[in-house]
Parts: sequence; C-alpha cells; structure tokens
Amino acid sequence: MVAPGRRPARGRRLLRIGLRLPGRPDPGRSGPEAAQGPWLAHPPGHPRLWQRASAVCALYLDPQEGAVVLSIDEKTAIAARSRRHPGRPARPGDPARQEFEYRRHGTASLVAALDVRTGEVLTEVIARNNAATFTAFLDPLDQAIAPGKAIHVVLDNGSSHTAKHTKAWLAEHPRWHVRWTPPHASWLNQVELFFSALTRRVVRHGDFTSRDNLIEKLEAYVIGHNETAKPYRCTYEGTPLKAA
Repeated sequence: MVAPGRRPARGRRLLRIGLRLPGRPDPGRSGPEAAQGPWLAHPPGHPRLWQRASAVCALYLDPQEGAVVLSIDEKTAIAARSRRHPGRPARPGDPARQEFEYRRHGTASLVAALDVRTGEVLTEVIARNNAATFTAFLDPLDQAIAPGKAIHVVLDNGSSHTAKHTKAWLAEHPRWHVRWTPPHASWLNQVELFFSALTRRVVRHGDFTSRDNLIEKLEAYVIGHNETAKPYRCTYEGTPLKAA
C-alpha cells in the first residue's frame, strides 16, 4: 500500500527520468548541458566526445587512399524462436497477423566486419563474446589483407574490444589503426546499420525450428547481402547539430 498523496517508488523514478528527457532541463545541472539526457557520458561541449565522433566520421567521408576501412562489432544472443501457431498473411482489409507465443530453441551470436568502401560483410558465428574470440576473428582478416595495406577499424567500447588481450594484439599489429566511437555512441559504427537490417528482415518476424535453422537463415541473408552490396552513404560530420 502507498500512503495517500505519495507516488509509488517506481513512479518517482520514472518522474526523475522524465525530467531529464531531451528538451527538459535537468534540475541537478546548469549551463548548456542541462537539457542533455542521462545516457550521455559527457556533456555536449566535452572535447573528447566530439573529437572521437568527428574522427570516425572523417574516416567514412575521406578514407586514406589505398587503406582498408573496416567496421567491426558483435551481435549477441539472437534468439531462435518458433511460433506456437502459424501466422496469417495479409489480405484485403485484414493486416498480417503473427502469433505472440513462441518456443525457445537457444541463441546464436555473430561477429561481423563491414568493408566500409564496398558494403560487403564477413560474419562468423561465435560461441563466446570475449577478447580471445575477437582477436581470433581478426587473425584471418589480417592474413587475408595484403601486407602493405594499412587497416583502419571502427570499434565501440565493448569489453571484448578494450580488454588487455585485445590491446596487446593491436600493439603487435601496428598496421591496425583503431577509431573508437564515443561511449554510448556505438550507432556511429556502420556495421550497426547492417545489424539493423538483419534484425528487421530475418530475426524480428522469423520462425526458426532450431538454432541451426536460425544460423542457416542468418548466413543466407549475409550471402544475399554481399551479392548486391553497396557502401552506406555517410553525410554526418560528427559535429554538434546546428539549430534549425
């Protein structure tokens, strides 16, 4: 029971979060950062945030001549679910319907490297998302790319990317140059665009009879994507947006 005139604890938390939504000042802050949401690690004027964002965007907009530019990340815990009852396709006057109850058949995780110049993607199913698995994915990439080429890679701040093991691997491979996205800004990593399309076109409305069936459909999508791959067109420069 809640005493009259008092909000439940959950309601008070939601209220505090609501007060910090974009466009609403945070009562605990003052100055330009007052309207920023709590999900940003730095206030908008912090130089590190914009330095990292502009560095990533500069790589997309003007990559070094002759260099390989990659965008790499993992997509973990993709659920293999089968619907308990078949869905109904759309008909005139009747939208498509999908059963909401499902059975679980395990999960699969992917690591993917997007070639920023071509839009092609290399993926691999992984059993664990850790630094050893990540560098094991980088090894064949390093061997497949001509020795004289520099490799620029965009990474977010995930633990498999920032671990000591990964940093040691990068130090031993000096032609790999990392552009880190700002904290909580992994959306700047172009491979997330590929993962978004994969989710919409395969996972979200998919029906998978087993984990292997899920993996087969994921790999089929990757093959089809690469047959018609085009680079993503980046126009953002990594600077604060100007007021309209």
